[in-house]
Amino acid sequence: MLRIDALQEEEKHPQAPQTQGVAVQWLLDEQRGSPHFGLQRFVVEVGGQTVLHRHEWEHAIYVLSGEGELIGEDVTFPLQRDTAVLVAPGEKHQFRNTGDKPLKYLVVVPSGPATIHQPPAK
Repeated sequence: MLRIDALQEEEKHPQAPQTQGVAVQWLLDEQRGSPHFGLQRFVVEVGGQTVLHRHEWEHAIYVLSGEGELIGEDVTFPLQRDTAVLVAPGEKHQFRNTGDKPLKYLVVVPSGPATIHQPPAK
């Protein structure tokens, strides 16, 4: 069994074009004993957004707090506390904070390519 205190984990700040006000923390992955999935915590500051992107793995999102939207090629979903979303492999998507507080959400990804570029665990 493993216990992680998310508030003690290092935050990464992606520098991709069009990304602003985003912090990411890796909470679980293969290096920490989770062989099948990785777990990330995202915080998107007020007015912030991730880059519009796609990748070859699915991921599940669960919103902890705040308000925003998940933008796809043909659809935009509102995001709020207790919203769960599945992004399929290859789907273009972007997260944007539309509220007046940070948008916080968890992302679950499969192990493998989705978790390869992570630094060694503490």
